Amino acid sequence: MWFFLFLLLVAAVLGVLGAVVEGLLYLLFIGIGVLVIAVLVISLQRSRRRAGR
Repeated sequence: MWFFLFLLLVAAVLGVLGAVVEGLLYLLFIGIGVLVIAVLVISLQRSRRRAGR
């Protein structure tokens, strides 16, 4: 769970920096990509728990 929270924090920081600092819009897109990866990681972990039962 700590890994998921870390990825969310990184996504938020990159997203804010990309949106605020002029010329660093690519950081916003990287932040969105990290957010998508975080959601995929947590969904895979939850599906593994359900399959094990």
